[in-house]
Amino acid sequence: MVNAPSGDDPTRSVSLAEAYADCVRLARGHYENFTVLSWLTPRRLRPHRAAIYAFCRTVDDLGDEVPGDRLARLDRFEEDLDAAFAGRGQGPLFTALAATIGRFDLPREPFARLIEANRSDQRTVRYETFDDLIGYCEHSANPVGRLVLILHGYRDAERFALSDATCTALQLANFWQDVARDLAIGRIYLPAEDRASFDVSEDDLSANRASENVRALVRFEVDRTRALFAQGLPLVDRVRGRLRVELALFSRGGLAVLDAVRAQGYDTLRARPTVGPRAKRRLIASTLVDLACGRRRWI
Repeated sequence: MVNAPSGDDPTRSVSLAEAYADCVRLARGHYENFTVLSWLTPRRLRPHRAAIYAFCRTVDDLGDEVPGDRLARLDRFEEDLDAAFAGRGQGPLFTALAATIGRFDLPREPFARLIEANRSDQRTVRYETFDDLIGYCEHSANPVGRLVLILHGYRDAERFALSDATCTALQLANFWQDVARDLAIGRIYLPAEDRASFDVSEDDLSANRASENVRALVRFEVDRTRALFAQGLPLVDRVRGRLRVELALFSRGGLAVLDAVRAQGYDTLRARPTVGPRAKRRLIASTLVDLACGRRRWI
């Protein structure tokens, strides 16, 4: 067993209420926006959202942080997932997740894709083409959006496709924000074909400041990521209730990251561009006003 949202014995017997409480604690401890999302999410769905977040956090930790044979740990984690789908979830995480799976008839594929994304992280640290990178995002990011939609009662292909565009854009925005940080752990997400087109070498990415070629490359990636956000934005008007606000905030938050990259002249080597607390508060307030007034000025 490798599931331990609270960091203690993952095999201990817990009540369902205790299991969900563990998942909520993990989500609050690792997701800076969880308090806002908790307010936006209907109370009846909050523990189920927390269970999904706890799964995502735990599988990411297995892929990025645990010592030893990570592939073997991920294999065991998938065995635990299968047990949960069979109604035999053990430990806090999979006790909660098994109940959520049963209540909402969640499919196995999104969870399996998230595990496979972390397997890919053990094997692949460079991507040849943009399509290859999109394929990675289909495993690492898109499943989360689909699971959230299912919890809220949406299972159709149209909404899934719009969600995929938004989730992929969010993942890509994070990559362009973290070029230097990712390189420090040996990973480059800027596709090799694009680096070649802009005459950017790996040594160029190791510099303290971005060259003109690096800036041009990052700008190119930012622009097509912005187009993906625009592609997914109609999803906001295809859902009901507070989920509209949440989805708008996800898109606007990702776009704000791209704006921060642009504000630094597309140089993410010198410093990591971020969106500060004050800017986030303004973003939340303006999003609420724009939605109430029917405005869409975000792209």
